Amino acid sequence: MTQSLAQTTYEKMRSDIIFGKLAPASRLRMEELRARYGVSVPTLREALSRLASEGLAVAEDQRGFAVAPISEANLRELAALRTLIELHALERSFHVGDLEWKSRVVAAHHKLSRIEQRMIAGDACDRVEWKRYDSGFHHALIMGCGSAELLAVHGSVFDRYLRYQMVYLTFRGQIAADEHQALLEAALERDAVRGKEILVRHIEGGVEHALRAHAAQVA
Repeated sequence: MTQSLAQTTYEKMRSDIIFGKLAPASRLRMEELRARYGVSVPTLREALSRLASEGLAVAEDQRGFAVAPISEANLRELAALRTLIELHALERSFHVGDLEWKSRVVAAHHKLSRIEQRMIAGDACDRVEWKRYDSGFHHALIMGCGSAELLAVHGSVFDRYLRYQMVYLTFRGQIAADEHQALLEAALERDAVRGKEILVRHIEGGVEHALRAHAAQVA
């Protein structure tokens, strides 16, 4: 077993959990995983242990592993954590971000805006691609903060929050697009106060929209 193989397996499984290809609370049976990923049981166990440490999988005593379940309480907790971390990183980025940071924010928003406008127009866009661009824009906004540790913590929380959006398949349409545009403008103007206000509204709105969409799905 090579480290590169273990890392690749971990990354594939992590992506499949975040983007809903492995359903919440589903059992992760070794034989099925071996067929799906083409690796040995020790490699799978190593990947699952890492995922469990991140809260994306759970160990079931002697029965193996399962995908971490989802709940309204957990979504709200993750949203609160995301807000706390992202607000701090956003403020730091707005104050110290350089020209390269601004360029990356503009480029990331351009990609996100294009796919959002297609979705608003009714195009059947790839939802995974959309959320990758959404994630990329929010990461670009805070990557000027200058703290690798802060970015790593944010990335872990954001990915677990992102899983809810993928499972519930929620898109707020023009409202979300307008908030992203407003965040871009605040970044370019280095208006941290306005940027933080928009971000709070954006996250809270996303949570409530996701919960309403999920309630409609199960009704």
